[in-house]
Amino acid sequence: MPRVSLDLELPADLAVVNSDGWRFAPGMVPGQPNQGLVAEMGDSPARLADYDDSSWEKNADIQERHSVGFTFAWYRVKFTIPEEVKGENVAGGRVWFETNVDNYGEVFVDGHIDRDKWVVTGNNTPKRILIEDPAVPGTSHTVAVLVANAPLGAPVGSIFMRYATLAFEPAPGSRT
Repeated sequence: MPRVSLDLELPADLAVVNSDGWRFAPGMVPGQPNQGLVAEMGDSPARLADYDDSSWEKNADIQERHSVGFTFAWYRVKFTIPEEVKGENVAGGRVWFETNVDNYGEVFVDGHIDRDKWVVTGNNTPKRILIEDPAVPGTSHTVAVLVANAPLGAPVGSIFMRYATLAFEPAPGSRT
């Protein structure tokens, strides 16, 4: 199997993974007073796969710029691993989520983050986050991306995602 990918901004590619697109909401905890930003908060429930994001903006444009001073926002997408992508059987391969955020971001897969590898750090830093290895068609996932502008003490610019893709690759050692 050669590497194949889907652009998670395109309706036709989202349909391949049975997704209704991106949802967006501002804040560390959307809908809470002060956007949920409180001292010594332990974690945000918006990272969890079963979090109710039904009131969030639907089919959000991930490249739209957002910023009012110190800005946090969540981008979420749900999808199901398909049998094949662009004519290639994906079972047994690897599935990666690839993104680039401006400025700082964190990527949670099904509510979890690998703090050693999958924290998006810095401005415009591309990241690849392993979703499945081996890929199992029919498995559903939720990717939640928390984005903030920086520097935190004097924020500039805006927040957005430059791109978001799912890449399907053969397992190491397999023949293509």
